[in-house]
Amino acid sequence: MTKHIIFLSAIVITLILAACSSDHFIQETDYRAKVEADFAEKQSTLNRGDLFAIFNQEMTQTEREAMMFLYAYMTPGDITDYSGEFYLNNVRQALETRQSTSWGKNIPDLIFRHFVLPVRINNENLDNAREVFAKELLPRVNGLSAYDAVLEVNHWCHEKVVYTPSDSRTSAPLATVKTAYGRCGEESTFLVAALRAVGIPARQVYTPRWAHTDDNHAWVEAWVDGKWYFLGACEPEPVLNLGWFNAPASRGMLMHTKVFGAYDGPEEVMKQTANYTEINIIENYGENAPIEILVKDDGNRPVAGANVEFKIYNYAEFYTVASKISDENGHASLSAGLGDMLIYASANGKFGIQKASFGKDQQVTVVLDHQEGDDFTVPFNIVPPVEKANMPKVTDEQRAENTRRMNEEDSIRNAYVGTFPTQKQAEEFAEAQGLDKEKTVAFILKSRGNHADIMSFLKNATAKKMGERALELLSTVSEKDLRDTPCAILEDHLYNTDPTADIKMVLAPRIASEILTPYRAYLQKNIPAALAEQFRNDPQQLVNWCKDSLIIRNDLNTIFTTTSPEGVWRSRVTDTGSREIFFVAAARSLGIPAQKDAVNGNIYYLKNGETVKVDFETAVSQRPSEGTLKATYKAIPRLNNPKYYTHFTLSKYDNGIFRLMSYPEDATWESLLKNGTKMETGYYKLVTGSRMADGSVLSNVAFFTIEEGKTTTIDLVMRENTEEIRVIGNFDSEAKYMPVEGGEETSVLATTGRGYYIIGVLGVGQEPTNHALKDIEIKKNEFEKWGRTVLLLFTDKEAYSKFNRKDFPNLPSTVKFGIDTDGKIRRMIAENMKLEHGGQLPVFIISDTFNRVVFESHGYTIGLGEQMIHIIHGL
Repeated sequence: MTKHIIFLSAIVITLILAACSSDHFIQETDYRAKVEADFAEKQSTLNRGDLFAIFNQEMTQTEREAMMFLYAYMTPGDITDYSGEFYLNNVRQALETRQSTSWGKNIPDLIFRHFVLPVRINNENLDNAREVFAKELLPRVNGLSAYDAVLEVNHWCHEKVVYTPSDSRTSAPLATVKTAYGRCGEESTFLVAALRAVGIPARQVYTPRWAHTDDNHAWVEAWVDGKWYFLGACEPEPVLNLGWFNAPASRGMLMHTKVFGAYDGPEEVMKQTANYTEINIIENYGENAPIEILVKDDGNRPVAGANVEFKIYNYAEFYTVASKISDENGHASLSAGLGDMLIYASANGKFGIQKASFGKDQQVTVVLDHQEGDDFTVPFNIVPPVEKANMPKVTDEQRAENTRRMNEEDSIRNAYVGTFPTQKQAEEFAEAQGLDKEKTVAFILKSRGNHADIMSFLKNATAKKMGERALELLSTVSEKDLRDTPCAILEDHLYNTDPTADIKMVLAPRIASEILTPYRAYLQKNIPAALAEQFRNDPQQLVNWCKDSLIIRNDLNTIFTTTSPEGVWRSRVTDTGSREIFFVAAARSLGIPAQKDAVNGNIYYLKNGETVKVDFETAVSQRPSEGTLKATYKAIPRLNNPKYYTHFTLSKYDNGIFRLMSYPEDATWESLLKNGTKMETGYYKLVTGSRMADGSVLSNVAFFTIEEGKTTTIDLVMRENTEEIRVIGNFDSEAKYMPVEGGEETSVLATTGRGYYIIGVLGVGQEPTNHALKDIEIKKNEFEKWGRTVLLLFTDKEAYSKFNRKDFPNLPSTVKFGIDTDGKIRRMIAENMKLEHGGQLPVFIISDTFNRVVFESHGYTIGLGEQMIHIIHGL
């Protein structure tokens, strides 16, 4: 054979191999082998029924490998609760979009695999949003660059959805569109789904908790031409890398995202689980530095395998934002923003706590010198990062065009919302059905875009003479349930429950924070009659069945979703949280009163009128063991009655971890601890904190034990800022603004009269402003008791026209509205208070007619009303 023939043969072989390789969805042979192994293990674990029947269908090699990738890293619940056809349809759509879009062909396999293909984004219910969104969006972005397509998709999202706070369960994208609003987690889930629908890589980004104020936030990053850009979901801006949160993000301690599957990108990996890779992307937003944690025992020896929790003070608790396991030398590390965290480490029944200051400390040693039962108290001064926002340039023309488009989009969305039933229509419906008017109207108005399902449910129930029972059922669910639960699911619970059964512990479909499903008819049909009778006679037998028949694999569900009760029954492989929900669901389906306690998370059932606590590990029946907790409180200036989540929280020790007690948001020292409250026996932690105007916190952490039948009395210590209220700047009280009702400009002084007053410059429709106004509503009575004017200013007439007073019905009667003509008041505040970029909206000051400013807040601040009242009480 000549060299020429050998050369041609080599070319042919190379082309054949290349052609074979191109058919692979996963090009890297090592990674493909890993996926195949993980898939085989998952298939072996979930080996009941036809959960993997989809792989018997004909697929291309690319489709099969993409499906294997999804199934290898999905939770058991996502495999049991959704059909294989659902995932195959998503795979085919994603692959088709990759080929049909101009940007799709340039997306690297790694990026496409992890940021376009996956269906799940958060803990939302999965739906066919990819198909629905693609049909509407692909024609709209055709011919655009990837950069402009991202902006366009966000404008489309703003047409559909606007921000409104709600509970922690994440609605599915289509449900969010149906209801026309959602919290930041839902808006960002919606935007990521929309971007992936047109083949643009996208990921949801979280700051798990802010350091300078309470709450958290979620937004989106989109991959364009080799670079990740960020944007606020449903909050379109003229350019990328711009949002109302630029400034607070620069003060963030940690930004992370959960990437589906085993991901090997360039970012710092914080955690690798069976479902996702958590990566740290703080460097995209602010200055940061690494800290090494060294865990030692009380004999000064390094501790390997210790659980190391990095905690940020937020909502009066030290919330875990990252967890690491110490290596063989006792080391763990993290990069974070230049502020303070609390480090909690535990191992072998011992624990230790220590403050870490990122940017100052290079290494922090945590000694495991405490154990359950130790009573002690530790104070901590916590300082957040300083603000150093990086703002991209936007021209006046870009801003004007963006504003024009947003106004147009508001009109489109408002027109859709205008199709929801009015108060009058809801009242007429209630009268026609003979139902309680007040209750029925409230349910219909809260259901928003889901009103047809709620009205059908009530109408059908009334026809069966069960209208009042239907109202009782609706009283047990959340507002979000009203907005996204189909009629058929509600009917499953209504018609498959004894009409005389207890409302809260039997009829109620809601158990924890899971998506509601029609589990009653299914479980009643599939639990054998003899077994069901055995469970009814002795509910402890249901506990035993759960212990003996269900395989618990928490390691296979690390994203805090729940497997439906039907899915648990089908697969018999689940996690502890889904097992708890299954137990309650099965009990209620069989008429056994059961519940998951909203405060401590325990599972209980009733037997012969007595409460029995469920323990799945021992399967031993037991009555709850309780003691009483009381707390003394020595009032500090301007704080007579500390509030739960604002000033203090309680957490219970559980196998090395302290778990928060979820008391109602209106709980206070007086209502909860002044006269004592019954609590489960055990070891507890009390955290208190005084948040300063600059975001820093004076905190105190106390550990104590509650014993059965005894009263434990502790001190609730609110550390006081010894610095008196001081003048921090000046503002000209003769400054002019335009009253909203028209007429001539008038001065602040003419409006407020002599004395102190509040001025706020609002960013209408923006999340920080909505939070600020809601916080002021909470303190309505105290602002009215103060009696001074609260002057709220809009940036222009157009902004005022977009403000819906009905969204904030409980603002104090002392509030007056105006327009900041030409932005001069905002500029005056920004210049005098030295605020960057004109001060992020909303901007609030407390000043007096001697032109002295004693308080200033700008941008995203939770608890603003509480902070201002605190200052007011000291004036």
